[in-house]
Amino acid sequence: MADVMSILSSSYKAAGMSIPSATKYVAVDPTLYQGAWAGKYADGKKFSLSISQIDGFRAQVHYESGSTSQYQQVLIKDSAFRFGNTKFTLTGNGKAQVKNVVTDPASGATYIDSAVATRAT
Repeated sequence: MADVMSILSSSYKAAGMSIPSATKYVAVDPTLYQGAWAGKYADGKKFSLSISQIDGFRAQVHYESGSTSQYQQVLIKDSAFRFGNTKFTLTGNGKAQVKNVVTDPASGATYIDSAVATRAT
């Protein structure tokens, strides 16, 4: 069991998902996040995000990729938020980094899908 936990821990660390932040939650500028975002992972799989209802540091997110469709309320901190196994990090005006931890059903191995998302204008 310890081996499984260390594998999961190292995968999340590689994705930058377990680094604690000492900063507090503060209100964000909704115009930086709100809207439709889209991108493509290295394997060619497309994804889209819709970020809406931003109030302070809270937002509603709808993520779609392949057969996955997920709705979740998120908390934005340090220009980033997590939903499910995915992390969204704002990198610039209309650009973001999306990292998704994926488990291969055949082998059980985990890997990181990383992509750039751009906001539709």
